[in-house]
Amino acid sequence: MAMNAGLRSASRLYAASESLLSKSVNRSFHSTGVKRMGGHGHDEPFYMHAKHMYNLDRMKYQKIKMPLAVLTAFSIGVGVPVYAVIFQQKKTASA
Repeated sequence: MAMNAGLRSASRLYAASESLLSKSVNRSFHSTGVKRMGGHGHDEPFYMHAKHMYNLDRMKYQKIKMPLAVLTAFSIGVGVPVYAVIFQQKKTASA
């Protein structure tokens, strides 16, 4: 008899805690609204994110920047593996 009453009170306690938990949890997708840009002159041809953003012929100092960019990319592409090999050989030589 005492065990039956204990089970009943435990089930009531469980149901009460479950109802509290289910009220505090929201299981639905939520997102904020889309912010729209409009009416602020964003259609001008030289806007940063315009469709012709990467026209190299309009780049200032193109004759300096492009060879410098290519040289930098090439140097990194060659230098990093060379450094990695030298570093690895030093590591195994010291062991």
